[in-house]
Amino acid sequence: MLKIQNVFKKFGEIEVLKNITLEFSSNKIIGLAGPSGSGKSTLLRCLQKLEPIDSGVIECTEKTGFMFQDFQLFPHMTVLQNLTYAPTLQRKTKDTVPEALALLKTLGLKHKETVYPNKLSGGQKQRVALARSLMMHPQILLCDEPTSGLDVATVMDIVSLLKSVKDLGVTMIIASHDLDFLTKIADQIILLKNGEIVLNTDLQTLKEDPIQCLKKYY
Repeated sequence: MLKIQNVFKKFGEIEVLKNITLEFSSNKIIGLAGPSGSGKSTLLRCLQKLEPIDSGVIECTEKTGFMFQDFQLFPHMTVLQNLTYAPTLQRKTKDTVPEALALLKTLGLKHKETVYPNKLSGGQKQRVALARSLMMHPQILLCDEPTSGLDVATVMDIVSLLKSVKDLGVTMIIASHDLDFLTKIADQIILLKNGEIVLNTDLQTLKEDPIQCLKKYY
C-alpha cells in the first residue's frame, strides 16, 4: 500500500508540491505527467525518501526501488558488478550472480555482463538500470524519465520491457514529460501542474484522443 496525504514540499520559498493526496493501486502502471517544473520528479524522490517533505504523510508498506533519469551506473564496475553490488551487501551472500545473469538474459543483455557502462548504448544502459533496480526485489518501482534521450525505436523497446515488469507483479510509478510514451504504457495518468494535481484519471475512461485530452491541462 502506498498513500500520501496533504504533502507539501518547498525548495526555499518555492512550493514544489502543494497539498498532494493520492492512493496508488497495486500492480498498475501509473504515469506522472506534467510540464517541466510541475513537481513530478520531486514527488517521486519524496516517495523514495530521497527528499524530505515539509508536511503531510507518506505511508508505504511495500518495498520501493528507484530508477534514475541519468541511470547512475557505477562507471568503474562491469554490468554484472553493477547488478550484484547492492543486493550482495544487503543479503550478505554472493548467490546473487545467477539471478543477475538470468535477469540480463530476460532483458536482452545476454553476454553483456563483463562490459563497462561506457561501452553500452543509451537503451542498453536503461535496461541495466532497470535490471539493477529489479535485483532489489521492489514491489513498487519508481521511474524518473525512463525514455529521456532515447530514440523512437528504443522507446518502444522500453514500453514492452516495462509492461513485462508489470507482469511480474511490480507496481510502477513513472514520471515523464513524454505523453505519447505514457499513453502507450500507463493504466492511470496523474497530471501535475505548478505542484498541484490537475487531473487523475484511468486512460480507459477517456473518450477522446488521450494525448489531446491531457494537453488541455498543460
